[in-house]
Amino acid sequence: MTATTEEFAALTRVLDERWTCRQFHPQPVARETIQALLRLAQRTPSWCNTQPWRTVVTEGAGTDRFRKELLEHVVTATPTPDFDFPAQYTGVYRDRRRECGMQLYQSVGIAKGDHEKTMRQAVRNFELFDAPHVAIVTSEADLGVYGAVDCGLYIGSFLLGAQSLGLGAAPQAALASYAPFIREYFGIPDHRKVVAGISFGYPDTDHPVNGFRTARAEPDEVITWFAD
Repeated sequence: MTATTEEFAALTRVLDERWTCRQFHPQPVARETIQALLRLAQRTPSWCNTQPWRTVVTEGAGTDRFRKELLEHVVTATPTPDFDFPAQYTGVYRDRRRECGMQLYQSVGIAKGDHEKTMRQAVRNFELFDAPHVAIVTSEADLGVYGAVDCGLYIGSFLLGAQSLGLGAAPQAALASYAPFIREYFGIPDHRKVVAGISFGYPDTDHPVNGFRTARAEPDEVITWFAD
């Protein structure tokens, strides 16, 4: 096996093994490890090398305070994301969303139609799934949708880096639902738009919520070839 194919195999393995962690151990991640993760994510490509992402990272008591105050805010606030959420899910997108939701609820024993437990599981987003850290990723407003796209690439790099370091991570658009609160809480300027949060730490692999894995479509389902 050549070096090139070895690297491809390693990348394939990390992608195949990556999953969204929804329950963490309280053990914090060493600052040096987080810095290594952020250095890796910083290598993400971006349009004209603008590197539009800026990241706030919490640790220790800072995470606990944010978790507490975010929960208190969510109880009474109306979601106000900086970027429009999907207008609707139809066709195959609806099917994939439903399958993922059913897997999640089944993993923690939530029966179909149990709205109280479903809402309780949704609230877990704002408890950061008990993670010891959260990263808030923002983009420059003037760069519009393409700045947000670049931040999506950054988040992807972060997730793969976390997996390679033995960490768990959960990308959370839910946190971006309360963008004004997040901006005020962390002193983020108005010209920075909240793209998403990433809760991260050491995964509790014994918890049933971390026991399911989502499927991916086959390439032929999403690729159209044009030849001569």
